[in-house]
Amino acid sequence: MPLILKATPSRSGCSRSRRRRTTRTAPGPGPERSAGSPWRDEVDSCLVTSITDPATADFVFCWPLYRRGTDVYVQNAAVFLGELADAFRPTEPWLSVEPRGTVDEDGNEISEWRTTIDEVRAFLSAHP
Repeated sequence: MPLILKATPSRSGCSRSRRRRTTRTAPGPGPERSAGSPWRDEVDSCLVTSITDPATADFVFCWPLYRRGTDVYVQNAAVFLGELADAFRPTEPWLSVEPRGTVDEDGNEISEWRTTIDEVRAFLSAHP
């Protein structure tokens, strides 16, 4: 099933921030993919879907994006800010996302969907 990301009008740079987070997962082909660059075939990022004031919020809802080769796995997650080892950074929310898991601590399968890097790039091209 393809991932559909909806571009919506945003406040104070949210659109730029969303693009930066998505681009982190889906860089274009070219010299930026050279050895030693940050653009690898395994990259974790996220899109924040809901947050109040980060200074007073207890949690953040987000969609972690886990790129594995040409596949991008998307999950729904709540990040509990009081449980983080380091302060939440709104400009780098992927630093607070757990590594990809497919089974939770109770042995239940974690719901996720798969899309492709080409579909993410198509979204970025359609919503500059």
